[in-house]
Amino acid sequence: MATRHIPVGLSTASVWPQPAGAAFELAGDLGYDGVEVMVWADPVSQDMDALLDLSDRHGMPVLAVHAPCLLISQRVWSPDPVIRLRRAVTAAQVLDAPTVVVHPPFRWQRRYAERFSDLVAELDETSGVKIAVENMFPVRLRGTELSAFKPSVDPTDAGHRHYTLDLSHSAAAQMDPLELAGRMGKGLVHVHLADGSGSSRDEHLVPGRGTQPCATFCEQLAESDFSGQVVLEVNTRRARTPVERAAELAEALLFARLNLGQN
Repeated sequence: MATRHIPVGLSTASVWPQPAGAAFELAGDLGYDGVEVMVWADPVSQDMDALLDLSDRHGMPVLAVHAPCLLISQRVWSPDPVIRLRRAVTAAQVLDAPTVVVHPPFRWQRRYAERFSDLVAELDETSGVKIAVENMFPVRLRGTELSAFKPSVDPTDAGHRHYTLDLSHSAAAQMDPLELAGRMGKGLVHVHLADGSGSSRDEHLVPGRGTQPCATFCEQLAESDFSGQVVLEVNTRRARTPVERAAELAEALLFARLNLGQN
């Protein structure tokens, strides 16, 4: 039985194509502990006043801000990835969020990649926010595995102070999340809980619906000295109605609570 309460949050990405406001409402209704804001094209995700209002209205603190680093969000806030990351940190400070999630640089972002580790270390040191670099996954084409990220899909190869571990990404990378968590060690401060089948696609299944050791991962996390947040980042795009989406997110929350020893 866990002696600490690990906050369990809901990513706004989990309600896509619904806007961020729907995530705050669902998180409050279903009993989540807070929300992670994925900053992307949704105008509300970029608006600190609107997010503060949503947080207050639904009683849902912002547990993390996900910097806009997806391919579809390369021009959100700025085409310069350094500015985007700095603005994400400022957003976290305004929203009183303890963590910023960021992906490793793309290989073609050469100048950004060269200074990424130093930039993350600087922001970690000076902002009061944990900059948690996330594990990613390669692309597989005709039996060849290619990484779009520098130096690799595994952020421990570069070495950072803080990490995010995404179990859907580790599934797509055919990487053992338990071993990855061991390499991250005390630097693991944020988890994207989702499942995957081990295919090359980033599936973000509701935990328990794939082949990943999600239950064991949560149990080990609860028994460790982990002091971060667990966020459900699952794909509900196939939900045909709001009721179906709510049921999937309720199932995901129940899975997390039970396996973190919070039942």
